[in-house]
Amino acid sequence: MKAVVHYAYGSPDVLKIEEVAKPDVTEDGVLVRIHASSVNPAEWYSVKGLLIARGPNGLFKPKNPRVGGDFSGVVEAVGSKVTDFKVGDEVYGGRSGAFAEYVNVVNAIVRKPANISHEEAAAVPTAALTALQGLRDHGKLKPGDKVLINGAAGGVGTFAVQIAKALGAEVTGVTSTKNVEMVRSLGADHVIDYTREDFTQNGQLYDLFLDIAGTRSWREYKRVLKPNARFVIVGSPKGNQVIGPLSYVLKINFGAVGSSQKVSFFIAQFSREDLSTLREMIEAGKIKPVVEKVYPLHKAADAMRHLGTGHASGKIVLKM
Repeated sequence: MKAVVHYAYGSPDVLKIEEVAKPDVTEDGVLVRIHASSVNPAEWYSVKGLLIARGPNGLFKPKNPRVGGDFSGVVEAVGSKVTDFKVGDEVYGGRSGAFAEYVNVVNAIVRKPANISHEEAAAVPTAALTALQGLRDHGKLKPGDKVLINGAAGGVGTFAVQIAKALGAEVTGVTSTKNVEMVRSLGADHVIDYTREDFTQNGQLYDLFLDIAGTRSWREYKRVLKPNARFVIVGSPKGNQVIGPLSYVLKINFGAVGSSQKVSFFIAQFSREDLSTLREMIEAGKIKPVVEKVYPLHKAADAMRHLGTGHASGKIVLKM
């Protein structure tokens, strides 16, 4: 089968397509023929070889050359112990090495939402789980909360706007001029164009701040936070080439020492329960994936470069 691999760290140019062995289905696994996958910052950090990615994946070169995490596809075979899936089921979820034609999945897999395509479904797992867990679990969002989403037009941001609205929040999205109408169309109550207005100076106060863009200092952010607000970091600038987002997380946490607001940073966890929750929300019309562009698998390097610009609107998807 064809798969994207990299044997060295560096720019997206290190990515290549190779023929690799098709995985066998394990007794507790599901063999999925992948129709689409999507590109996330995690893959960017892994390919670039930032220190936080080299720790688990090899200091000098990748131990595992495979790339990718999100997938949507069709079940081709099931293990002898699997009872909840059958051949032909459309499924989506997460599995390392998903930039490929097949994966064997054990845990993070559920049935695909029936009302969206494989390309749209592949855009969901990492980004939507990050938005859901960031708002619900770490942000403790309550109906009626005023929520500010900084970076509302990206992969996580487009889901966060919709999920926050579905959970009963009053949502303000921060984005650039070209994405204002798109963010408004997702249900945001208010949209701030950061090229024309400084959202830290407009006098508004928020119960929950979901920081995806990582564009300001704690001193600036604090101006818009209520005394007991929750501040959740889920993204950051890509500037630091050694430890990546950790440099930003450390700066914010250091600045927030002694503040009454609670600051948290997390990495989303794959969960069948949460993937099922997202499927139900999608099928109910509460959220819809926003896909900016679909690349063929052999253009994976171009897709990664597009992500690396930091200006993608919605998700970038690979089609097998």
